[in-house]
Amino acid sequence: MNTIQVFSFIITLTAIFSYLNYRYFKLPTSIGVMLISLLMSLVLIGLGKLGLTIVVETAENLLIQIDFNKTLMQGMLSFLLFAGALHINLNDLIERKYIIASLATGGVIFSTIFYGAVMYFVFNMLGFNLNFLYCLLFGSLISPTDPIAVLGVLKSGKVPRSLTAIISGESLFNDGVGVVVFTILFEMAAGDHPFEISHVGLLFMEEAVGGILFGFLLGLITYRLLKTVDDYQVEVLITLALVMGGYSLASAIHTSGPISIVVAGLFIGNHGRRFAMSEKSRLHLDTFWELMDGILNSVLFVLIGLEILLISFSSALLTAGIIAIPILLLVRWSSVGLPVLIVSRWRSFTPGAITIMTWGGLRGGISVALVLSLPVGDERQILLAITYIIVLFSIVVQGLTIKHVVSRLMTKFCP
Repeated sequence: MNTIQVFSFIITLTAIFSYLNYRYFKLPTSIGVMLISLLMSLVLIGLGKLGLTIVVETAENLLIQIDFNKTLMQGMLSFLLFAGALHINLNDLIERKYIIASLATGGVIFSTIFYGAVMYFVFNMLGFNLNFLYCLLFGSLISPTDPIAVLGVLKSGKVPRSLTAIISGESLFNDGVGVVVFTILFEMAAGDHPFEISHVGLLFMEEAVGGILFGFLLGLITYRLLKTVDDYQVEVLITLALVMGGYSLASAIHTSGPISIVVAGLFIGNHGRRFAMSEKSRLHLDTFWELMDGILNSVLFVLIGLEILLISFSSALLTAGIIAIPILLLVRWSSVGLPVLIVSRWRSFTPGAITIMTWGGLRGGISVALVLSLPVGDERQILLAITYIIVLFSIVVQGLTIKHVVSRLMTKFCP
């Protein structure tokens, strides 16, 4: 199958699964289509066990052609991040900048080290011979909360506005920081570069700080262009050029594409929306990007559900995955709780904030994409299986129950 045929097949599957979910399951769209996709994958695996191997092999060959890592990290991610950032109030983020910055940087680094160290002992206890650097790599790819999954849940979770700003701000920025940490550790694990503070600091400046500055420049240029036209078709095209061209250029000059697009999206969604667009343009722009966000979200979660066809599981891996989940939640609780307790000396937080942020810190496609970027080998196979188990639990269990958790906490603290 060529690229167009593969894309057509995935879109068709997504449309069918969305219809089935809407008519019969009535779950949040992303979670519903992922569960249906997962169920179909399990049925295919079952058919393979019964001897119909050609069906499974055909599906596997199709998925191999898609390349989940490139599809998400070099394609869909920029659109989803821009769509998410476009509707976030910048003033809410600025008002909570210290807690967001501490969670998106210090929280990710703390979680990477702490979780990687604990899982090193777990892996050795279960007989997996993973060196410490690969355990830290695992910590770096699983620590950032996924903005795509998180923002989707926040839309239906009725989380208080003040807490929504913190969770969404953290999720939009910490994936960029997580990728930087992952890149540094990957270079060390591959032996490409020894650990040096100067190198780490330079890479962080290039990726994170450079991404912020480049994103601001992209937003400013786009704002100037939008201000000189009043045609929603042209304005939508300009924002598309910002997302696609800006992300590609950021990667080419070695700055963080995700951070650049988030900053540009915040700029256009706030300053650009207010001063560079007519009411008609705002309506069409919002409709377009909401539609783009919904479609790509559904496609992404269908791909996550199908990805199980390419993963090998064993009883030991399932055990490791089950053990890894509560450890990750404990580490998340610690990495959230410490900054909140420190900052709470100067400002108040929503009651139950630490619990909501812990349970609402979902992992998703970015973690799967990062682990798939590791070189083929036993280490990748082990980490891929465990990452997938964590992501499934995060999206299905945490995603479906966060609304209940928030409601219960609000009733308890604000009767």
